[in-house]
Amino acid sequence: MPASGTRTYDLIVLGAGPSGASAAAVAAASGLRTALVDKARFPRDKLCGGGITGRAMGHFRKIFQEDTPNIPLAIRRSISFHAFGTDLGGDDQTAPIYLGMRRQFDADLVRRALASGAEDFTGQSGALDPDAGEVRLASGLIRAPVIIAADGVNSPTARQLFGEAFDRNRIGFALEVESPDADPDLPLRIDFGAAEWGYGWQFPKHCGATLGVGGVLRRNPDMKSALTRYLDRLGVGSGLKVKGQFLPFGEVRKVPGRGRVLLAGDAAGLVDPITGEGIGYAMHSGALAAKAAIAALTAGDPLAALPEYRRRLRPVQRNLGYASLLRHIIYRPAFRPTFISSFKRSRRLRGEYLRLLAGETEYAALMQLTALRMPGFFLRSLRGA
Repeated sequence: MPASGTRTYDLIVLGAGPSGASAAAVAAASGLRTALVDKARFPRDKLCGGGITGRAMGHFRKIFQEDTPNIPLAIRRSISFHAFGTDLGGDDQTAPIYLGMRRQFDADLVRRALASGAEDFTGQSGALDPDAGEVRLASGLIRAPVIIAADGVNSPTARQLFGEAFDRNRIGFALEVESPDADPDLPLRIDFGAAEWGYGWQFPKHCGATLGVGGVLRRNPDMKSALTRYLDRLGVGSGLKVKGQFLPFGEVRKVPGRGRVLLAGDAAGLVDPITGEGIGYAMHSGALAAKAAIAALTAGDPLAALPEYRRRLRPVQRNLGYASLLRHIIYRPAFRPTFISSFKRSRRLRGEYLRLLAGETEYAALMQLTALRMPGFFLRSLRGA
């Protein structure tokens, strides 16, 4: 396209990760003229453990109408849980958890979005005018009545709309390494408390393992030391390249957008504040944003997209709100011993958590189960305080 050209679309999607690719695929498949923009060309690297839960895979199937992505995946049906140095035991009755490389996964989703009819503007940075609904690219100006910004935790769009992409007092941060020589039979492992108000993960892949720690940034002034301690605990040697990234768990935006612009995925803070899972929420919110845009454009009222999106997104935000409350029970020192003993002893509590990962239940049910234990929870915590 010539640099002076201007093209008009029904929808522009900024960011081609799982949220943006899902939004573009849903919109294009419905017949909307959709432009998919990302500064990167795919495949590209992305810091992420690469765990695709049953919840995430369920959203993938609904959006892309296939069972699994066309990439190499390791599959685990058991998880080893630890908390603050204590082995909580394992469970081998969970729904499958799929483990892959984000470089391959994201590229597969972009391919599917383009195959659905979205137009490819990846590999281009752009300047957004949110009020006019225009994005100026090196290849020309593109325009649309609705824009979905799925441009990540450092979202330039959120910064432009609200003055900042996130609140540094609430944002999370993660560090991880890739261990290509790791034993392929390593267990899938989650360590609550490997970082302050955070967790560690060991995710075996077809090509090694991804290991990392993440937690609330302001509570972890030395995250590198936390990573070093965790790798030592797992018996992983030094010298591996360390990658870091902000993690918006617990930072859900109450109003995910402004005017004609909708925020989805990490840009809207849609990450589980306990496990750090973001892929499932990214795909789901991208699809919801696209459906809201379709409804608004069908009604001839593009500015109705944001209210419609907020309505559709409300159950997701409520679910993550319950997760934020539960995080206080898990990580507050006064409650910690009771959480450890309860999770270790109660197969029902552990089973409900596994059902949550599988997408078979929501945090409201887990919160209700926890509430039944709350009187004893507080009494034992006070005795131990």
